[in-house]
Amino acid sequence: MSRFVRILVAVVLTALVLYWSNPSEILGAAAGADWRWIAASIALVFVDRALMAMRWIDLLVALAPGTRPPLSAVLRVFFVSSFVSNFVPSVASDLYRAYALSRYDVHLAESTASVLMDRALGVLSVVMVVAAALSFSRDLAARGALITIVVLVFALCAVAAAVVFSERVASWVRGAASLIPLRVLHRVTDALTDAVRHYANHHAEMARVLVLSVLVQLIRVLQAWCVGTALGLQVPFLTYFVFIPIIVLVMQIPITVNGIGTTQVAFRELFVRQGAPAPQVFAFSVIFLALGIVGTLPGGVIYAADMGREQRRPGDRGTRGVRGTS
Repeated sequence: MSRFVRILVAVVLTALVLYWSNPSEILGAAAGADWRWIAASIALVFVDRALMAMRWIDLLVALAPGTRPPLSAVLRVFFVSSFVSNFVPSVASDLYRAYALSRYDVHLAESTASVLMDRALGVLSVVMVVAAALSFSRDLAARGALITIVVLVFALCAVAAAVVFSERVASWVRGAASLIPLRVLHRVTDALTDAVRHYANHHAEMARVLVLSVLVQLIRVLQAWCVGTALGLQVPFLTYFVFIPIIVLVMQIPITVNGIGTTQVAFRELFVRQGAPAPQVFAFSVIFLALGIVGTLPGGVIYAADMGREQRRPGDRGTRGVRGTS
C-alpha cells in the first residue's frame, strides 16, 4: 500500500507539471536538444558514480579489523544498491546497501553506519556548494528561502557531527531512545551510535570523503549545465550551482519512487521562477532524472549476472544463506 501511494504521488505530481508546461512544447524542446551536450553529461555521470563508490570504500575504514570484504564485493554491493534505488525510495536503497554488505560477515550496525555517514557527508557537501554559490548570487528568485533551507540542513549536519565527535551528545541520543518503551529500539540505537562514533578516530578519511562529495556535487552541476545548454536554456552558469544541489537534496526525500514527480516540481519551482521556459524546464527535469538511471545501469548488469549464476547453481543457495546470517 505504501509503495502504491508513493507511485500514485509520483504520477500525479509529474502529470500536473506536465500539464502546466504544455506537452507539445516539451516534445519540441526535447527534439531540438543538442545531443552532443547530452553525451557529455552522460560521460560525467559515470565519473560521479566512480567518485561515489570511492568515498564509500573510504568510509569502510571504520569496520572492525578483519571484517572488510574484498573490493569486488564492495563494488558489487554499491552498484547493485544504486540500481535498486530506481524502484524504491532512497531510504529503502540505503537499507538494502547496509543489509547487502552485512551478508559479507560485516556487523549490520557497522554497515549501516557507513551508509549513514555517506549520506551525512553528501548532504554536508550540498550545503557547502550551495552556500558558496549563494554568496555570489544576489538576484536569485526566492534567495531568502534558499538561505533558510541551507541553514536548517546545516543545523542537521551539525547535530550528526556532534553525535560522532561528542560522547556527551551520543549519551543524550541513547538516553532519548531509552525513554521509548521498545527494547529493540534501545539495542539498535546503542549499536548504531557506537558504530558511528568509530569515525571520530578517522579524520583523514572523513576529510577525503567530504572532498570527494563536493567533487560529486560539482560534477552533477556540470551534468545539469550540459543538459541545460543542450536544451538552449538561458540561465546564468552560477545559478546551476545553487539550484542543482538543492534539487538533488529534494530527490532524496522518500516521498515518491526514485524522486519521480518531486524532481519535476523542484525544477519548476526553481528554474521557471528564474525566468526559464516551463517546457524546456520539464524536459530538463526528465533528462536529468534519466541521467541518474543511466548511471545505475552497471548495477543492473551485475544484478542480472548474479541472478544468472544463482539459477545455474541452485545448490549453493543454502550455503550462501547460512553465511549471510552469521
